[in-house]
Amino acid sequence: MERVLDIQSLRKSFGNNEVLKNINFSVDKGEVVCIIGSSGSGKSTLLRCINLLEKPDGGKIIYNGRNILESNINVYEYRTRLGMVFQQFNLFNNLNVLNNCTVGQIKVLGRSREEAEEIAMKYLKVVGMDKYINAKPRQLSGGQKQRVAIARALAMEPDVMLFDEPTSALDPEMVGEVLKVMKELAEMGLTMLVVTHEMGFAKEVSDRVVFMDKGVIAEEGEPEQIFNNPIQERTREFLRSTLQAV
Repeated sequence: MERVLDIQSLRKSFGNNEVLKNINFSVDKGEVVCIIGSSGSGKSTLLRCINLLEKPDGGKIIYNGRNILESNINVYEYRTRLGMVFQQFNLFNNLNVLNNCTVGQIKVLGRSREEAEEIAMKYLKVVGMDKYINAKPRQLSGGQKQRVAIARALAMEPDVMLFDEPTSALDPEMVGEVLKVMKELAEMGLTMLVVTHEMGFAKEVSDRVVFMDKGVIAEEGEPEQIFNNPIQERTREFLRSTLQAV
């Protein structure tokens, strides 16, 4: 397997609060890795460190064979290779759907408007939002906004898609439409790193599940093993409280 990301001994503190303690894991090309754990376990901070929205205090992030924490790395160029989907969509409210999906391509990647629009349309079709290109974000439901946000990230044609609890701000009936799109992306072979509370999705779609607890990786493995036969008592406790089933 081709390794896309390799996280080694990653650490991050906010003041005296050590949020990430010696984190080690990797993501291979085409793999879907879900990160689960209770609120405050460090999941979102880990994602924000990987795309350098937060600066790690130590360790390495090896991307395509290079440590991107070294001083000579072009952070902006690196970020263009990672698609990021946030909890709160982060769309530009003054731009319509199509322009939301072209602005990054034009400004950051230097694509022509024509090429950017063609690529944007391709991915808006994938997420089922191609009929809404002239709508502004305020005219869309939460689920539709998140699907546009996914299309926008895909239009940059990144190597890895990072999802930070992409359904947590959605009404229950809209969660399904976003998870359906993510499942289709997984089936297309996209490399995905997903922080999620949706255990059904993690169980069904991921190749590997990482369980975080109090800033460490307490357990990781295939979904079958994590959900049906967890080794750690803390994993069992977490799944019992989330699934009421294990």
